[in-house]
Amino acid sequence: MSEKQYKAVKYIRLSYTDDKANESDSVANQRKLLDSFIEGHPDIEAVLEKVDDGWSGILFDRPAFKEMMTEIEAGNINCVIVKDLSRLGRDYIETGRHLRRIFPAYGVRFIAINDNIDTLKDSGDDLVVSVKSIINDAYCRDISVKTRSALSAKRSNGDYVGACTVYGYKKSEENKNRLEIDEYPAGVVQNIFKMKLDGMSAARIADELNSRGILSPLAYKKDRGLPHPKKGYADKADAKWSATTVIRILKDETYTGTLLQGRQGTLNYKLKDLIDKPKSEWARTEDAHEAIIHRQDFDLVQRLLRLDTRTSPGSDAVQLFSGVLICGCCGSRMTRKTDRYKDTVYHYYYCPTGKKGGCKSPARIKESELTDCVLESLKAHIRNVASLEALLESTDSKAVESRLARRIEAQIAENEHQLKQIGGFKSTLYENMIKGIISTEDYKTFRAKYAEDGNCLQHAVSTLRQELENLRNHKSGRLLWMEHFKRFEGLTELDRKTVAHLIQSVRIMGKTELQITFNYQMEYEKALAACSEAISTKSTGTEVA
Repeated sequence: MSEKQYKAVKYIRLSYTDDKANESDSVANQRKLLDSFIEGHPDIEAVLEKVDDGWSGILFDRPAFKEMMTEIEAGNINCVIVKDLSRLGRDYIETGRHLRRIFPAYGVRFIAINDNIDTLKDSGDDLVVSVKSIINDAYCRDISVKTRSALSAKRSNGDYVGACTVYGYKKSEENKNRLEIDEYPAGVVQNIFKMKLDGMSAARIADELNSRGILSPLAYKKDRGLPHPKKGYADKADAKWSATTVIRILKDETYTGTLLQGRQGTLNYKLKDLIDKPKSEWARTEDAHEAIIHRQDFDLVQRLLRLDTRTSPGSDAVQLFSGVLICGCCGSRMTRKTDRYKDTVYHYYYCPTGKKGGCKSPARIKESELTDCVLESLKAHIRNVASLEALLESTDSKAVESRLARRIEAQIAENEHQLKQIGGFKSTLYENMIKGIISTEDYKTFRAKYAEDGNCLQHAVSTLRQELENLRNHKSGRLLWMEHFKRFEGLTELDRKTVAHLIQSVRIMGKTELQITFNYQMEYEKALAACSEAISTKSTGTEVA
């Protein structure tokens, strides 16, 4: 028996992945085992106990472990006792580094009771220690693979696997993997979208919510004792609504009933830093839960967010034509300017590129004249939509729907043909790189491009199939977009909400010429063509294939 007295730390670790049915792994039983061992070794005095409960052995930045290392570096302890080697850690490289370098450098004796490891008798560098470390590392990898596979399977089935729910939703009491609407925050979300559609900026919306005393998503979850994120923006002690939070909500597709998961992940089981995954690897499930925001309104908000949404100095509202006004010559976004002459204020729009910048025919137009012209064009288009709806109702609806269905089927076939071509290109891409026909850089570039094109086509096919199904089930989106315009019948004044809802772009071709592209322009033209075709067929008495 050594005469040297060892001042020991009892280190205990239990991870969430450990088998909770194995009682010997519990914190209490690890403590009993360590105490019993120390009682039988009078040369060892237990001066500290450090416990990491719920921490993976693959990581070495555990709080209690770091505290233990601080005590070792201060010279307060010179012996570490654990139940077995896996309690110290499961990473082969880091565990070996501590046993072979760090502990010896500080003169620390290491004891793993169940593994019969004692560096007072052995160096900690023998084959047995190495093999056990490799096995512990492999165990972590196996657990990681099984966990990732299980989560991937759940995501594919449309199950919600997140620890924290999206603001506006809560986990169903009957099925924890399904989201259901949380009425109060869902109402706040709907109000946020409404304010955005009314022309308010994200910063103004945040100020409005804070002035009403509405708790931010983080504050709401803390107040209700709900799971909430612990890092990043969530670390703020007094979390208020901000423009960033508002935009995050406005961009979240979850509110349409679509579940998007797996957007982030780690490179492997040894790294904990999250990285953003490409969209092609996301798990997407349509109609996974009840929608808070109608898809039509969500898509409109996304378009608004992509537009230039600057506000006038001293104003909280977005300018009337912000983001939709385009120079018909060079394609630049038009800029609003204010001039004063005596007591009169003039507002006009002009092309910022100008002739010096390369615009051959820079346009300039008064805001008052532009507003009047756009208003009259909108009123005329709304009347046309109403007339088209009446015409469709008087026409053989089955014939019209049949033609629309054939058009959609043709587009689906074309998209699927392109997808097949992309699949063929991708299958030969790697082989071409191996043969030296293309470089590694070109391979990566082509692969990324094919993946992006394929995702766009797949999304288009999915949308078209849904449109086709709605048409066959007599739930045609035709009525939806027509109702979208008919809501503005009787329009007498132009405001930001009307512009955002009805107009995609306004091109200024000159002082007296505008080109307005309305929202749902393609649907309008398709319905008009199908209606004209049906009328032509009816008048000639022939069926057009």
